[in-house]
Amino acid sequence: MRLLFDSFWRAVAYCLMPRVMLLSLLPLLMLLVVALSWGYFFWQPTQDWVREVLASWQLLQGMLDWMQAHGASDLQSVMVPLVVIFSVTPLLVVMTLLAVSLMMGPALVDLVVQRRFQHLALKHGGSALSSLVWTVGSTLAALLAMLITLPLWLVPPLMFVIPPLIWGWLSYRVMVFDALAVHASRDERIALGRSHRGWLLLMGVITGYMGALPSVVWASGALFAAAFVVLVPLAIWIYAVVFAFTALWFTHYSLAALESLRAQSDSVVVGASVALPALASGDEQHLPPPAP
Repeated sequence: MRLLFDSFWRAVAYCLMPRVMLLSLLPLLMLLVVALSWGYFFWQPTQDWVREVLASWQLLQGMLDWMQAHGASDLQSVMVPLVVIFSVTPLLVVMTLLAVSLMMGPALVDLVVQRRFQHLALKHGGSALSSLVWTVGSTLAALLAMLITLPLWLVPPLMFVIPPLIWGWLSYRVMVFDALAVHASRDERIALGRSHRGWLLLMGVITGYMGALPSVVWASGALFAAAFVVLVPLAIWIYAVVFAFTALWFTHYSLAALESLRAQSDSVVVGASVALPALASGDEQHLPPPAP
């Protein structure tokens, strides 16, 4: 728990550095083109498709009709863009995560190492190629989970639960590997993953919900459609900042945990080296005297 909060506040402080703020603009430039292109070509067709799906779901349509009859007359006009946004948001988040991992990740890890962990030995448990393979494999697994669970996203409570869980798991997988790839050996990385899995997954879920917050800001129906050009870049930049914070949080936590693991290993080795001579000396005192 102490390590969790210590790394959290350090990540917050690092996010306020000018260098980190400038790095957060790099994914924005790339994702801005993607988001605006999707909004221009697919915003209205996607809304029409979602509206047809909702109309074909009799149970949900009955609930909407009942709520509209009791005063919520604009509910469906608000719900359709809300569903579209929450459906597209995970894809944008995944793309942002990839951009942060490939464009910002190494720079952020170097920043933390230079300021806190220069003394840690490099054991190179992962290469750039293995990091890329790990990131792409984890992303594909997350996208598959999204596709499988996509029908559940139409259920209002689950749309606020399933996506943050999926991309929280993805954040945990990608960020921990990148943070430990250079400094930890493969065995150390596996050991840390096992002993800290619960806390790391909790961090992933928390940052997953943080990544979902901007989509609530732009889920405003006609206002979102009118201000799409302004709100989408703002939201994507917020995503970049959130994932920069995520990378810093996982890096501080992972490298501090690695430092603690090595300190414990060194203390065990030192204790054993001290105990063996003492044991040998004690054994000599109990040996029988040599024969005359």
